[in-house]
Amino acid sequence: MSSPSPNPVPTEACGEAQPRPRNTGDLFWSFTWLALQGFGGVLAVVQRELVEKKRWLTNEEFVEDWAVAQIMPGPNVVNLSIMIGDRYFGLRGAMAALAGMLIFPLLLVLVLAVVYAQFASHPAVAGALRGMGAVAAGLIAGMGFKLAAALRKHPLGLWPCIVLAGLTFGGMALLRWPLAWVLPALGGAACVLTWRRIAP
Repeated sequence: MSSPSPNPVPTEACGEAQPRPRNTGDLFWSFTWLALQGFGGVLAVVQRELVEKKRWLTNEEFVEDWAVAQIMPGPNVVNLSIMIGDRYFGLRGAMAALAGMLIFPLLLVLVLAVVYAQFASHPAVAGALRGMGAVAAGLIAGMGFKLAAALRKHPLGLWPCIVLAGLTFGGMALLRWPLAWVLPALGGAACVLTWRRIAP
């Protein structure tokens, strides 16, 4: 059995201990299953599995961890898996979660890449993939609305968060500013404002 986490696990409102992974094997298979579901809309899958089904994180914790994962180099969901694995089982947990995210999905992607190379020029295949793009966009939009519910408990308050989100959307989607500009400027401003609000 894996040793217990050195950090206390948060409790839910009902007073029961928040669920946690049983061991590093649980982390590996959980993130393997999560990764194998993540076709086109991995954010929605991650939130549903970790928050709604397994309840390893609250929605507010998920938003905070996802924000950190986004500003780190590398794929967001891989960064998140490492953070969660490390939180519960240290380096062993981080490696188990990372292996779960990568091993079987890598093998599957290699197989699919070989198959796709045989049929990529077929018009029906190209049309089908364009249709999947619309579904992926819908998944991302729906996930955004779901995560926005957590902003009601943010230290800044709902309306300042909405303003920051609107400025980010405007800069990225409408003005086409590079992420390297938007993230330090608006992300830094959000961090400073939040720190000033919660600092003693």
